[in-house]
Amino acid sequence: MLLESFSPLMIASVTYIVAGLFLGAVTLLPKKAGLVTWLKLPTSTAKTEPTRKDGILLMLTALIGGVLAPALYMMGLNNTSAVSTALLGNTEALFTIAIAFIFLGERGRTKDYGAMALLIIGAVILTTNLNFQQFSALGTFLGNVLVVLSCFCWGIDNSLARVLTVKGSVLKVGSLKGIIGGGLLFAAISLYGMRISSSPQSIVLLVLVGVFSVGFSLLLFLFSLQQIGAMKTSVIFATASLFGAVSAFFVLHEPISLLQALAGVLMLIAIYVLAIPKKESTNTG
Repeated sequence: MLLESFSPLMIASVTYIVAGLFLGAVTLLPKKAGLVTWLKLPTSTAKTEPTRKDGILLMLTALIGGVLAPALYMMGLNNTSAVSTALLGNTEALFTIAIAFIFLGERGRTKDYGAMALLIIGAVILTTNLNFQQFSALGTFLGNVLVVLSCFCWGIDNSLARVLTVKGSVLKVGSLKGIIGGGLLFAAISLYGMRISSSPQSIVLLVLVGVFSVGFSLLLFLFSLQQIGAMKTSVIFATASLFGAVSAFFVLHEPISLLQALAGVLMLIAIYVLAIPKKESTNTG
């Protein structure tokens, strides 16, 4: 609906700015406010005072995740098929796992890695329905490369955000990331003189998407990074394709095959396995 009035990059930039402003407003609420209490999020979780290094990391995650990644993704989507883009988008989880494993020292149990593999397999089945004839040799090579590069950037972004959320407030990190990233992207696309043809209804819808679809999503994503790490969070985030398919079925009446339904069940089972807590060792000595 919004694409009738705005370009994809304009939607991305404005919704990120709105999300950042929304999360910034939440940080100003008293600790006993309803929203903060419902989310069980403290207004400040910082263990140490912010440093210059933290500021550099914040700028990097805003640039890489809020400007470079979406720009590469949109250019890639414009040069390849939507099906190829959906499939290659799952490489974000793989890049995040590799970066978190190598640079953040995150580790999982054997069954965790198995569950991660099931989640990615389920996401691939859900987005393709195993109909690989649609790909036409995976679309245009340049477009595919740009999509993969965007996923690599988001993998770096996830890992940087993990470092920031461990040290600081989830709400503040989300707010600054949204405002800085969205603002930089808006400034970049404004240089091209991008015209906007909007109505009051589309502006209201844009704000709602910014608050709920981006703001809450970013908040919960960062909170997950803080609590369970970049590796698990990024893999579980692949369920976006599952919820997208279910929403398309009920809202847009798009069909879902039995194979895709089974893939969704597979993904839910994988999440259950990931959620099983570690057994605490008992000292009987």
